[in-house]
Amino acid sequence: MFGDCQVMSNMGGNVVSSDTIYSLPIENPSFNFMSSMPFHTLSPIISKEGNGLVMPGKEEVESGSGCEQLEEKSGNEEESSEQPPKKKRYHRHTARQIQEMEAMFKECPHPDDKQRKRLSHELGLKPRQVKFWFQNRRTQMKAQQDRSDNNILRAENESLQNDNYRLQTELRSLICPDCGGQAMLGEIPFEELRLEHARLREELERVCCIASRYGGRPIHPMVPAPAFVPPSLDLDMSMYSRPFPESLGTCTDMMPMPMLPEGPEPSSFPEPGIVLMEEGEGLAMGLALSSMDELVKMCHANEPLWITNNENGKEMLNLEEHARMFPWPSNLEQNSSDMRTEATRDCAVVIMNSVNLVDAFLDANKWMELFPTIVARAKTVQVIKTGVCGASGSLHLMYAELQVLSPLVPTRETHFLRFCQQNVEEGTWAIVDFPLDSFHDNIRPSFPLYRRRPSGCVIQDLPNGYSRLTWIEHAEIEDKPVHQIFNQYVYSGMAFGARRWLAVLQRQCERVASLMARNISDLGVIPSPEARKNMMRLAQRMIRTFSLNISTSSGQSWTALPDSHDGTVRIISREITEPGQPNGVVLSAVSTTWLPYPHFLVFDLLRDEHRRSQLEVLSNGNALHEVAHIANGSHPGNCISLLRINVASNSSQHVDLMLQESCTDQSGSLVVFTTVDVESIQLAMSGEDPSCIPLLPLGFVIVPVEPSSSTVSEGNSIQSNSEDGNGNGHNNSGCLLTVGLQALASTIPSAKLNFSSVTAINNHLCNTVNQITVALSNTTTSSCLDNGNAAGSCNEPTAAPKQQV
Repeated sequence: MFGDCQVMSNMGGNVVSSDTIYSLPIENPSFNFMSSMPFHTLSPIISKEGNGLVMPGKEEVESGSGCEQLEEKSGNEEESSEQPPKKKRYHRHTARQIQEMEAMFKECPHPDDKQRKRLSHELGLKPRQVKFWFQNRRTQMKAQQDRSDNNILRAENESLQNDNYRLQTELRSLICPDCGGQAMLGEIPFEELRLEHARLREELERVCCIASRYGGRPIHPMVPAPAFVPPSLDLDMSMYSRPFPESLGTCTDMMPMPMLPEGPEPSSFPEPGIVLMEEGEGLAMGLALSSMDELVKMCHANEPLWITNNENGKEMLNLEEHARMFPWPSNLEQNSSDMRTEATRDCAVVIMNSVNLVDAFLDANKWMELFPTIVARAKTVQVIKTGVCGASGSLHLMYAELQVLSPLVPTRETHFLRFCQQNVEEGTWAIVDFPLDSFHDNIRPSFPLYRRRPSGCVIQDLPNGYSRLTWIEHAEIEDKPVHQIFNQYVYSGMAFGARRWLAVLQRQCERVASLMARNISDLGVIPSPEARKNMMRLAQRMIRTFSLNISTSSGQSWTALPDSHDGTVRIISREITEPGQPNGVVLSAVSTTWLPYPHFLVFDLLRDEHRRSQLEVLSNGNALHEVAHIANGSHPGNCISLLRINVASNSSQHVDLMLQESCTDQSGSLVVFTTVDVESIQLAMSGEDPSCIPLLPLGFVIVPVEPSSSTVSEGNSIQSNSEDGNGNGHNNSGCLLTVGLQALASTIPSAKLNFSSVTAINNHLCNTVNQITVALSNTTTSSCLDNGNAAGSCNEPTAAPKQQV
């Protein structure tokens, strides 16, 4: 499988062959497989002499002692009258003389007589020559400064003229919203007109929406008059959206080999111009109520709306029945001929009450922290309506980018409206998301096209701070091909389905409970509850950084290595300047491999520091010893560990440490780790803010892949495109292992990568996957021999028990 990957000798040791390593020494906080890299620094574009603002050659002519030559001529008038006129001779200063006078000019542009005499004596020139050279130099400097000032003033003048012309044009184009004629400014207060216009339009749209719901047919409001907008310098910014910046090499902080400035969370969100105008708030509230009604019914309904697949026992949405029960307003429908529908439902119990859950869902930052592996970016663009009492009745305009932890699956970007409502009689909360782009024209479509149909959850409080959630994920996605190795994972609904959302939420709620607990006795050197919280926050940031760095979030464009196995290896380089990660150039490599083993079996191998230290490519032959342990979940694999790397170079003054977090749930498993120094750990444990500690995490993502269905009924929402075992898909159960490696290639942001660095990290990636595969094969073989090939011991491992709801 990995025959084309050559194992690097002494990979991870102290020295690596110079043929595949960079020529400049670097530090790699997580691995030593690249101890130096050949970076080619950029040659200077402007020579050092060019900074003197003097043209070569011209200065030498102008700096000649012209007056002295005139004096020589006047002192020999008699001879010149008798002799034929001779060509004027100009004295050219030597390079050393010019260099010395330039240095003197930088220190003192107006030297006195003593300084001129001293300088003329040192350079072998006359004082008058030095004097005239300085005069000419000052004249040149003044002329250049005047030209620069003129250019600046000319540009400012043109800008003012353009602004004046634009304002005059806007004033002339103002129209009356009632009669459509020329607006007469000054007769009626402008603010009163705007408020009255917005109030009447909102009332009209609300009445039309209510009539459409109960009349059975859509009723359109009157054709609106041209937009009534106050004259402002920011008209274009308030009315039109700005697309995501695709500079930085077609991505925001990562790119295919070109360098880009970093910032794992760059502020490349949509511009504030994407807002819902007051005229559309009435329509949005009407859609919010109908979407909430649809969500609640989808949570409680069974057949014929939800049909159970006899082959795998999964529920599937009957699209025909759904269209009959919930007709979407015809004036809001979009062409969905090229769209594929995904719809899933699941239920679970989490250890968090409804009030905290609702607060987290309505706060974009808390929402990202609650789903760090799913929500890459999120922002509350506009709070359209606040709750009457608490959060009930809140309506927010939001943006989100959803991700799968692999560069082989594109992210899904969407603008949507989020509505929250409390049912006091039933003691439940409901949160529904419904699409905004259906009736808002100023939103730039994402790629692939993604529209979030009414989705969300119904929350019911249980005793002891628990909650029961019923989750609905319903969306339309452009039917674009997915990489063959992720084909079944995406088309089965596991990638962005309700099961994954709830599984991550369960695990994160247990983590939050562990973070707030004070009666937990942790193993190791953690001195206080505050130090424990800081360690957990540091590990949470490590998980989020790793998730962002191995996906396609923020428009990151990865480069595929053509000679990689199965074409799954992707390479990217990033230029990091923001705090939180080591500054410089970071080279990342990610590979995904299908393994015929249960995902928990792979997870147990990789999370165990003793077994992982046996993999030479990961441990560099060094043993790992756990010095601190924090349990953050009911599963023993959900924990944070501080490991000491036992190497020969360790001493009482220098100790190498590794921070590791492992987590697992029904949707998959994650093992992430990074090397840290003792000073950083002491800083975190002393109660200081750990956000400044630089982290460069590496890790593994393991997701289960279920057997594909052979047939799918026509009209079902989820269709499996997996092929047979010899094709692109995988019919057999197993898991997908994604390995993400990162290396600090150089601390110089302007450094350029050499192809040998790519070869080195690719070889290390191949060796890592190869050793993991061999270790799993040996583990499975020994387990089968120990159990005597008992039924279900090897080929059909017993799945983890499903939580009863």
